[in-house]
Amino acid sequence: MKAIVIGCGRVGSNIARQLLYEGWDVTAVDEKEEALARLGEGWSGGFVLGHGMDVDVLRAAGIDDAEAVVVSTDGDNTNLVIGQVAQKRFANPCVVVRVLDPARAAFYEERGLHTVCPTSTAIDALIESVRACEAPKVEA
Repeated sequence: MKAIVIGCGRVGSNIARQLLYEGWDVTAVDEKEEALARLGEGWSGGFVLGHGMDVDVLRAAGIDDAEAVVVSTDGDNTNLVIGQVAQKRFANPCVVVRVLDPARAAFYEERGLHTVCPTSTAIDALIESVRACEAPKVEA
């Protein structure tokens, strides 16, 4: 199975390393060469230097043969555009896009783009944690 991970920050690099560990053929894409260092010295996957919105960069990363594309740059707009290009232009069957804005994540999810919203996940987890706390008893 081949995966492309676009954006090699804290999230993308961890996803790329985990998928590689699980046996995937992984190519990471980032516009900064120093992002390669986040993948670690033993990185045996591929790395393409360039912007994920560049169709030639996507092709160099192997998007035509990829079973999955994970888009996790530091910008929602960038992620959404790249995700739509991967899904619509390249007909990739599994495109997963990180979107920090919950409203935008829901909007694009309703239109068929698989989104993951860490902000919504954090909100849900924090609310559940607060609900799970026992309120101190007040003595009369």
